[in-house]
Amino acid sequence: MTGRSRRPGPRRPRARRPRGRSVVGERFEVEVGPVAHGGHCVARVPAGDGGTRVVFVRHAIPGERVVVELTEGTEGDRFWRGDAVEVLAASPDRVPPPCPFSGPDRCGGCDFQHVALPRQRELKAEVVREQLRRLAGLDVDVEVEAVPGDVDGLRWRTRQRFVPLPGGGFGMRKHRSHDVVPVDDCLIAAPGGPSYEVGGHTFRVAAGGFWQVHPGAPQALVTAVLEALAPRPGESALDLYAGVGLFSRFLLDAVGPAGRVVAVEGAPGASALSLENCPGITATAGDVGAVLEADHDEPFDVAVLDPPRAGARRPVVEQVVARGPRAVAYVACDPAALARDLAVFAEHGYRLASLRAFDLFPMTHHVECVALLEKAGSDLR
Repeated sequence: MTGRSRRPGPRRPRARRPRGRSVVGERFEVEVGPVAHGGHCVARVPAGDGGTRVVFVRHAIPGERVVVELTEGTEGDRFWRGDAVEVLAASPDRVPPPCPFSGPDRCGGCDFQHVALPRQRELKAEVVREQLRRLAGLDVDVEVEAVPGDVDGLRWRTRQRFVPLPGGGFGMRKHRSHDVVPVDDCLIAAPGGPSYEVGGHTFRVAAGGFWQVHPGAPQALVTAVLEALAPRPGESALDLYAGVGLFSRFLLDAVGPAGRVVAVEGAPGASALSLENCPGITATAGDVGAVLEADHDEPFDVAVLDPPRAGARRPVVEQVVARGPRAVAYVACDPAALARDLAVFAEHGYRLASLRAFDLFPMTHHVECVALLEKAGSDLR
């Protein structure tokens, strides 16, 4: 975990030269296709050149027939974006959004409030499966698990970013926009702040430093990582993107006084706190790739990677495999980045042994995965 937030803020449209007439505001009746990575579904509409265009549609569910209103795009673009503004044939999984601020042209914070919670998790599982198949050539069964503390997918977010409004009050930005929607209550916001106690250990986290926002997330991830790696007394462990030492603390407990834990973290403040939270580890602050090129080149038995949204990427993956760990636990907040990095691991003889997915962000399209990679021929147990 990094010392700064790794979760995306509201996405803004990239400034680009228009490619012909704007299509914003045009409406089409469409059959909604499969869910896609990013909180939308895929549909096709007729284009002025006689062909069709892909439209990424929010507020829809696969299989529905809806009226889509285009929100971004010009005639020459490869794809357009739009919102489902009228439902002509609803999915049985469609529900009234619990939040009155959720929907087309409203708050952009939640993608799936209109979808029953079990179906939300199925949609996330479909995205993970599709990304692994397309980018890593893997065919994997995926089930997205609820985590402890979840109640109907609401009141879980222990940290929230609001936009202060003139005269008091606050708001949330629309999807891919600077426009602000006044909000008097965010239904995914938790009533209290985060707890920094996990499994009998208390962690110090700097103000504004990264910590999982779902109260059940730290314990769920720690448990998944430890069950996957099964670290043994006396082993050496490498914890990359270690943040304030969440995984390092429990790895240290597992390997015992005869073992060793090395934590590498990009944010100096978080790295310093990891030493405080995990007495006995070796902590190095700096860019993970640069640190591994220069230091800690000895063999390691196990490794944990919890990279930012862009993933670890090839240089870091190759530095990890060069140290020959028997097992690697990869914690991923983006399934596409995970799939790309798994493909690199596979080039070096590491196979995907198991994958768990967790619904740490209900009502949104985001999903967290923990992948176990085994070195071919290693004796894991």
